[in-house]
Amino acid sequence: MIDLYGIPNCNTMKKARSWLDAHAIDYTFHNYKTEGISTDQLRSWAAAVGWELLLNRRGTTWRKLDAAQKEQIDAASAIDLMATYPSMIKRPVLVRGDHIEVGFSEAGYAALFGVEA
Repeated sequence: MIDLYGIPNCNTMKKARSWLDAHAIDYTFHNYKTEGISTDQLRSWAAAVGWELLLNRRGTTWRKLDAAQKEQIDAASAIDLMATYPSMIKRPVLVRGDHIEVGFSEAGYAALFGVEA
C-alpha cells in the first residue's frame, strides 16, 4: 500500500501524481487541506526522516512567520506549526511500508519502485 500526502494544487504534487500514474503505481492520496494531519503522524515522520526535512521553509506560510518564531524553531514547535498549517509540510510525502520519501524527484521515485527514470 502506498500513501501520498499533500495538497492537490501544488505543482510538485502534480508531478509526483503524474509520475505514479504514468508508471501504473496505485496509491491513496491524502489531502492535508480536507483531511488534515495528526500530530502523532507528524511525530512519526519526524522520528523517521527528521523534522528539518519535513518543514517547508520555502513557502509563503513560513515567510509570514515573525523572525522570533523562525529563530526559535525546534522539533516540537515545527510539528505544531505543520499540524496547524499543513502547507508548511514539504510535499509530497510518500509512505510505502516503512519507507518515507519526502519531496519528489523522478530518479528517487524510480529507485524506490525499481523502474527506469
